[in-house]
Amino acid sequence: MECPMPTINTNDANEIKKILQEVKTIAIIGLSPNEAKQSNMVGRYLQNAGYKIIPIYPKEEFILGEKVYRSLDEIKEKVDMVDMFRKPAIAESLLDSVLKRDDVKVFWLQLGIVNNEACERAKKAGLKVVQNRCSKIEHQRLMK
Repeated sequence: MECPMPTINTNDANEIKKILQEVKTIAIIGLSPNEAKQSNMVGRYLQNAGYKIIPIYPKEEFILGEKVYRSLDEIKEKVDMVDMFRKPAIAESLLDSVLKRDDVKVFWLQLGIVNNEACERAKKAGLKVVQNRCSKIEHQRLMK
């Protein structure tokens, strides 16, 4: 996928490392209960790396031992970063929910997910934005 928009942080290793150092709680949109799925592998990795993860998934009660929410709007606790494993078109409506909150500082679209319009809007709203990058891969690369 092309990523023509110069999204802040996307190619800036220092900024991504800073994000990964500062973030404590990550809402993972589309965190599958299936251990063979990338979202589950990434969620498990991030959890083992010390992050508090909050699964967002349409079914299940618990994933990776954490309570599952149906939407970002249901979460009452503080969320530092939203990490999305859904189709690019979902980013627009997800961003609407993100912007209703005053705690989210990072809008992250996983590897293979590009939505320049949503990312530009998030950037203009003051969020740090990463797209078409895997949080697990970046953590392994920059934090080890």
